[in-house]
Parts: sequence; C-alpha cells; structure tokens
Amino acid sequence: MKFIVAEAPLLGPGFNNPQVNEVASVALAAQRTYRKDPLNGFEKYTGGWNISNQHYWASVSYTAVPLFVLAAVWFLGFGICLLVICMCHICHRTNSVGYSKVAYVVSLIFLLIFTVIAIIGCVLLYSGQIRYNKSTTETLEYVMSQADSTISQLRAISDYLASAKQAAVLQVLLPANVQTEIDQIGAKLDSSVATITEKSTNSSNNIRHFLDSVKVALIVVSIVMLVVTFLGLVSSIFGMQVIVYTLVILGWILVTGTFILSGTFLVLHNATADTCVAMSEWVERPSSNTALDEILPCTDNATAQETLMRSREVTGQLVDLINTVITNVSNINFSPVFVPMYYNQSGPLLPLLCNPFNHDLTDRSCSPGELDLNNATQAWTSFVCQVSQNGTCATTGRLTPALYSQMASGVNISTGLIRDAPFLVQLQDCSYAKQTFRDITNDHCPGLQRYGYWVYVGLAILATAVMLSLMFWIIYSRERRHRKEALPEFSDSKEIVRVNF
Repeated sequence: MKFIVAEAPLLGPGFNNPQVNEVASVALAAQRTYRKDPLNGFEKYTGGWNISNQHYWASVSYTAVPLFVLAAVWFLGFGICLLVICMCHICHRTNSVGYSKVAYVVSLIFLLIFTVIAIIGCVLLYSGQIRYNKSTTETLEYVMSQADSTISQLRAISDYLASAKQAAVLQVLLPANVQTEIDQIGAKLDSSVATITEKSTNSSNNIRHFLDSVKVALIVVSIVMLVVTFLGLVSSIFGMQVIVYTLVILGWILVTGTFILSGTFLVLHNATADTCVAMSEWVERPSSNTALDEILPCTDNATAQETLMRSREVTGQLVDLINTVITNVSNINFSPVFVPMYYNQSGPLLPLLCNPFNHDLTDRSCSPGELDLNNATQAWTSFVCQVSQNGTCATTGRLTPALYSQMASGVNISTGLIRDAPFLVQLQDCSYAKQTFRDITNDHCPGLQRYGYWVYVGLAILATAVMLSLMFWIIYSRERRHRKEALPEFSDSKEIVRVNF
C-alpha cells in the first residue's frame, strides 16, 4: 500500500529550466522542494530547503493534504451519518427486520479481515517507530559528537595559544605583539566555540523534544487503536451493542486523529528527505550562510585562516626563542661571574631545534643537525645534568632540569599547534562539516527515510482498517440482531440492550 499522491516530487516541473536551476545554485534541494506554497497563493516555492522559513514548511505540509482532507471528510461525513441514523431511530421506530445470511457471513468475514489488517498496521507502526527513533537518536548523537569534537579541538588550540603566551625560557617571553595577537585570536575562537555550541545544542534539543512527543503519540495511538479494534471485534461477535456503539463513537474520533497524525508524519518524512538532499547538494557545492548552519555551523573562514596563521607564527616564535637560549646560553661556557647565564654548562653542544616554518610562515625543511620537534625532548634528555644545591650543574650537561622543563613545555606547545594544523585547514574549507553531512547522507539518511515511510504508511493502514472495521461493527451487529429476531432458536436467554436502525 503506497500513497504515491502524498510523496514529494524529486524533481519539479522546472527540471532543466534555467530559471529554476539558477535558484538551485543558491538554494539547497531547490528541485525537490519545488512545491505549491499555500501561504503564497499556491505559487511554487523556490526558496529551497530552509527549516526556519515558514513558506518551506507550508509547501512541505501541502504534500500531506490528501491525508488531512481524508481526515476532514471522514470526520464530517461519518459524523453526519451518525446524526442521521440517530434521528431516523428516534423518529421512525420500527420492529420490522430482514435477515440475510449472505450479509451476515460477508460482514463477519470483512470484519475479521479488517481487524487483521489493523493489527498489521499496528505492527508496522510500532516496529517502524522503534527503528525510526533509533535512527534519529543515532543521527543526533553523531552530529553532536562531531560538534563536540570540533569544540574540544578549538578549545585545545585556544589553550595551546594561551599557554604559549605564558611560556618562558629563562624568563624570556614571546614578543609583546605576538602576545597581543594571541589575545585577539583567542577571543575569536571563544566566539566560534560559543556559536557552534549554541546552534548545535539548540537544534539537537528542539529535534529531541519534537521526536519524543512524536514517539509518545505513536505508541499511544498504536496501543489505543489495537485495544479499540479488539474490543470492537469481541463486542460485535457477542452482540454487546451498547459497547459497540460506544466504540464506534470513540473510533470515529481516533480514526480522524490517526489520519491527521499520519499526515503530520508524512510532512516529517518529506522534510527529512529534503534535509538529506540538501546535505548531499551542500557536500558537492559547499557555500556559507545556508540553512544547514542551524544544524552544524562552519567556523568563519577568516577566523580559521587567522588562527592557522597565528598558530604557525607562535610555533615559529617559540622555536626561535628556544634556539636563542640554546645558542646564547646553553652552548656557551660562561664564566661563573655571568649569573644567571652561568650554571656550569659543559659537554657536547646542544643541537638546535628545526623551525618548521620560514619567516613568511611557509613550510621549511630541516637543516642537517637540527632536531625535529617530535623527538627533541627525548634527544635533550642526554644533555640534562644533575644539579647541586646552588642550582648549577654538578655533572656534565648543557641543561638543568628546570631549563629542560621550560624548553620541553615550549616544544610540546609547538607540536600541539602543528598537530592541530590539519584541523584548522578543515575549518578553513569546512571539510569537517562536509564529512559530517556526507556520513549522515550515506549512513543515516537511508534508515531515516525507510523507517519514516513505515511509520506514516502504518498509520494510514491502521486508520483505514479501523475506519472500515467500525463500519462493519455496525453492520455485523445489526445483522446479528436481525438474525436473532428472524431465527428465535439463536436468541440468548438473556435480554440484550438493542439499538434499532
């Protein structure tokens, strides 16, 4: 059972139309979202996927109009029928009845068939709801994990830069202008972290609250409809007409609500599919200031570029600072009168650090004899001396433990900044968001669309089956009563409360 009429079009009438394709170049999923907009005189919506645009929601809601109309027609039509039946019963009481064995058997068969279909709809709805909820939860957790990873890495870079500002080797700090630049970029990083945290958290919370409400509604509907269907079948078979007509009234309202819920979930299903298409298109043609920023915003390109440049500059400055100390202090055998330069350094000369960047911040290759940052701290351990009580070396060595610790701290900061450089490049071109959306499109979207389809089809099947079942509750109860009146031998000894047509 497939409601093709309610599916959103994959390609609008403007496919290969230059005017529409022009819109598609700036709007995500423009072809798929090319639908009628009830809020704009039923003109075609051309704004693309945008969950913050009321016209988008109006256009995607329009795809569920058949189900909403069906709910309205059922509610009004069956309500009028019930009113007419009651009026006829009040105004034209009659005891004349006719019994048809064929009608009796056929109504019972159809009653059983539609009851089974209702059970199938409940099973499809319940299983689809469980899988859909699992898929959405996994998707949200993945998005939040990516956002948290981005935030933690940005904070790590900010912490490295802050540590670099405080780093000192023999009380020598980074130049004042570099410290000022660190403060400025730190403020921008904090702003980026706050933006990503706020938008990703708000989007996640809003989606979670909505999905939790939908989950509760679906579970309640499936249970209540199943119970009503079972009670209706039993009460019809055993001739409990008061209960039958009470359940008919209840079922009339429940069927209406279920059709509305099915339409609502169809809207959600189509919006999910739109989102997947929008993500897929964005991965192919990334752009800034799109509606996807509400899900996982990219860091400002200028901020990412500046952070990358400042991290390179700080790394180079730290290496230069350490090399200056090595050249002018550690590798010179000072006289004891030159305190604090003198600490009785002696032995083989300490190799210089390899600066990975030139003065213009381009990549630089290491010269022979220079130590790579990755193994510098390990290589320096053989140059550390044991100190006496006055703080000077008591054994051969070029570094005191305190000086070694200061230099190692600078190296660790530099290697940390270099290690995070690829992430800064990803921030600059937004490739981390591209990878996130690519993973969602490939790994999560198929399940979301499949199980969303199960849910709204299950709701539609359940509503239709119960709608037809309650009609046959009335028909079968009526035929059963007529059968008893026409064939007294089938009458029960107990008096049964009857409602005549």
